Amino acid sequence: MIYAADVREWRTRDVIDSESHKIGVLEAVYVDTTTDEPAMATVRTGLPTRHRLVFVPLEDAIVGPDYVKVGYVRTLVKQAPSIGTDDVLPAEQEEAVFKHYGLPYQPGAAGERQLARR
Repeated sequence: MIYAADVREWRTRDVIDSESHKIGVLEAVYVDTTTDEPAMATVRTGLPTRHRLVFVPLEDAIVGPDYVKVGYVRTLVKQAPSIGTDDVLPAEQEEAVFKHYGLPYQPGAAGERQLARR
């Protein structure tokens, strides 16, 4: 199990896919607002002058000494919804991230977001 207290140590680690190909560098971890457990990460990808942040689920992630290995292939992750490096994921686009990976999306009863940046 991945503990929320450990996520601060993950920043700037390489993120690799299920086939051990580098996707990018971990920028931030988002927790599920109902459980406070790590749910998604943003990964910095792209050219040095054109970085963007893509979202990837952490459900089957494995944390190594200098990497975080996710359970998805690089091409799927790089096609995921993205934001600029200084941007915040708009609430109305949150569901699209889950749909991209075929995951269920459930906002809170009063419309609260499912993800919160840690």
